[in-house]
Amino acid sequence: MLAEQWAGAPLTAVVNNAGQGADTTLATTDADTLDALYATHVRGVYLLTQALTAPENGGALLADGGAVVLLGTGLTRFVHVGRDAYAAMKGAVDVLTRYWAQELGPRGIRVNQVAPGPVETAFSGWEGNEQVRRVFADGTALGRSATADDIAGVIAGVLDSGAAWVTAQRIEASGGYRL
Repeated sequence: MLAEQWAGAPLTAVVNNAGQGADTTLATTDADTLDALYATHVRGVYLLTQALTAPENGGALLADGGAVVLLGTGLTRFVHVGRDAYAAMKGAVDVLTRYWAQELGPRGIRVNQVAPGPVETAFSGWEGNEQVRRVFADGTALGRSATADDIAGVIAGVLDSGAAWVTAQRIEASGGYRL
């Protein structure tokens, strides 16, 4: 049992930041790609959160009154061809946010989702590419693409005690991309 192995104080927050991309279309996505995306973005997130929150499964390492943040994507609102399989898995995260907020709410555990828009990181595949950066920047109300620090700040804000009345929300951090 996970809780029996943990020697530290109960956790106050869990941030599920699973990431694996796939740049394929409906015609080119194979079963292995779908399975890998599902394993990362749905199964892994589900089982980790279960292990940390479910007392009946030996979990409950997340303290009552704690918070869970799931990382989603702006791609569930706006479309980029070739990202449908990835976006579909993150759509499941969208649904889990609301269900888990309802289920964990009686313990005072808040569950929210942060859904980034274009973020210049190694994961995005265009880090340092000025041409791609400009295309995304031109599509935002703020005139730039995000950095990892931008998204980290949103996550920290959601976890802050000042957001204690916020749960079951999808908070898009896109700089106003494709309004």
